[in-house]
Amino acid sequence: MWLNNNVTEFILLGLTQDPFRKKILFVVFLLFYMGTLLGNLLIIATIKTSQALGSPMYFFLFYLSLSDTCFSTTIAPRTIVDSLLKDASISFTECIIQVFTFHFFGCLEIFILILMAVDRYVAICKPLHYMTIMSRRVCGVLVAIAWVGSCVHSLVQIFLALSLPFCGPNEIDHYFCDLQPLLKLACSDTYMINLLLVSNSGAICTVSFLMLMVSYIIILRSLRNHSADGRRKALSTCISHITVVILFFGPCIFIYTRPATTFPMDKMIAIFYSIGTPLLNPLIYTLRNAEVKNAMKKLWRKKVVSDDRK
Repeated sequence: MWLNNNVTEFILLGLTQDPFRKKILFVVFLLFYMGTLLGNLLIIATIKTSQALGSPMYFFLFYLSLSDTCFSTTIAPRTIVDSLLKDASISFTECIIQVFTFHFFGCLEIFILILMAVDRYVAICKPLHYMTIMSRRVCGVLVAIAWVGSCVHSLVQIFLALSLPFCGPNEIDHYFCDLQPLLKLACSDTYMINLLLVSNSGAICTVSFLMLMVSYIIILRSLRNHSADGRRKALSTCISHITVVILFFGPCIFIYTRPATTFPMDKMIAIFYSIGTPLLNPLIYTLRNAEVKNAMKKLWRKKVVSDDRK
């Protein structure tokens, strides 16, 4: 199928062609990406080494940070390098791989957020059965299902991309490969493919967002029966989750639930969910979570002590 295409590489037009603005973007993207790696890897290391963070909530938070790290890595490093080049290009094979990894880790993040909402629902609404329902084995199976579901979603994206014939212009008006900008370069009618795209990515984003909002409404309503201290603690956790959900799903729904039309703001919105949200997630979860902050302090003290002994 690949051999039917006359295009072997694509030119990425990026966010701007102005050399000075490219240098600014280089600095901004580099800082954002380094912050993303530092924040998420710190959470991963803290949860992995702390015995106090052994509950299912932190089990899912570990995988959320992992998916954030990988999700950002599929876009940011190449974008950083491309901002230093006069003409940025990407081969057809690399483009397809980027489509797969971007959607795989993006979808994995969606599923993990759903699992975190399920965990909070069981913890708040069925506290007496929490450890039985959300056992380590159950959590492991749920995460495995999330990985498989993400793989299926990404494979659908790949099949859609490979079914597109490219025989003319090869300039992608974006800073990474995705199906929407690729649809504009196809040499055939893309109505059905666009419909499948909306049915796949758009439906996952919209349905997941609605499910999450409904679940948190149920959780918040059930808090009326809790003590003031329990209500405050649960509310703090839920607000963190709701903030992450809105920041991630808002831009995704805007991009993936409409026909194959592009707006000038699309690239800026894509920056927000592909680069910005993975950076904000660790900030939101650590700044609002005393247990994570205390575990990080203990991890830091252990490192300082071990360094002193050397």
